[in-house]
Amino acid sequence: MIEAGDTVDLRAGQGKNLVLATLASTLAFWAWTIIGPLGVRYATDLDLSSGQKSVLVAVPVLVGSIGRIAAGALTDKYGGRLLFTILLLATAPFVLLVALAGNLDSYALLLVFGFFLGVAGTIFAVGIPFSSAWFEPSRRGFATGVFGAGMGGTALSAFFTPRFVTWFGYTTTHVIVAVALVLAAAMMWTIARDSPAWQPSTDPVVPKLVAAARLPVTWEMSFLYAVVFGGFVAFSTYLPTYLKDIYDFDLTGAGTRTAGFAIAAVVARPVGGVLADRIGARTVVVVSLVGTAVLAVVVALQPPVEVPAGATFVVLALFLGLGSGGVFAWVAADAPPAQAGSVTGLVSAAGGLGGFFPPLVMGATYEAVFAGYGLGLALLTVVAVLALVLAVAMGRSSREE
Repeated sequence: MIEAGDTVDLRAGQGKNLVLATLASTLAFWAWTIIGPLGVRYATDLDLSSGQKSVLVAVPVLVGSIGRIAAGALTDKYGGRLLFTILLLATAPFVLLVALAGNLDSYALLLVFGFFLGVAGTIFAVGIPFSSAWFEPSRRGFATGVFGAGMGGTALSAFFTPRFVTWFGYTTTHVIVAVALVLAAAMMWTIARDSPAWQPSTDPVVPKLVAAARLPVTWEMSFLYAVVFGGFVAFSTYLPTYLKDIYDFDLTGAGTRTAGFAIAAVVARPVGGVLADRIGARTVVVVSLVGTAVLAVVVALQPPVEVPAGATFVVLALFLGLGSGGVFAWVAADAPPAQAGSVTGLVSAAGGLGGFFPPLVMGATYEAVFAGYGLGLALLTVVAVLALVLAVAMGRSSREE
């Protein structure tokens, strides 16, 4: 990859392409998490147990996580513009098929189509190298932080999906989202452009992934991202169910509060990226993990509604968002430029997988050992502390040095 300032001027397309990528990611995240806000509805209509509910909301996360590995490597080879277009178009049919499964009251079909709906989540591994290639190294924390705000699609999904169902109907809601995905694909293909500093990789995909997997930075960042971004994904998808079980909120009330949680994390993510550029990624990540560990304990104590519980979840989201922005600023600083997509794919996959397992644990351990979801939250605290130890033990990023 040609570094900015060497032979090309990136300024002309920076803002436009970053905004387009962030918008496309926002819509993809909405589609990726569209099952979660309706989890209470599915649980009631299909008489699902806690375990079945957790599996249903977690399944899309699986493909969205593992698929990021291939998406990141393919971005190195073919560019973000093409991958954005393909993934957005591929997601739209599965949004409609999820609606079909819901109308048929089929739990099995919801699992199958929800599994393939996970393709929407792979778009994150496309957007990180696409966006960072448009910016000079000193501003890549800013670029990845702004693009990462596309995870705000989870907030839109949590807030608007239940309301759209009330206003327009269940099927029409899914049609609206599918049409928006197709329009976003057309937008990316016709308006967006790959950075002139980006050069297609000619290396075979599999060996390149193997080479990226051998880098220590890949595994270190993967663990850190699995905690901070995985925690965000887990709460964003499972929080409506959690709020129903613990605080007895209805579908709309739980969705509104989940949207507030997601918005707080979305706002904090670019802040984490900017702070990483200025004070160092490690400092940002350490602060994030300390806050996450402490707030997980507070959540486990089930503070009363409305203000104590609401404030706790919002502050927890802020810490998770800061950490997500900090980790990817760290990745942008330390990943070899020619392997940026491959490393991003692996780290993104780890983050997604970090959001896949907690809902399963929460559903399986509901009312076990500790009241409510205490055991699952205790495990989050332990993992956050382990990640904190790793972050402290690691050296500063190459940019800080």
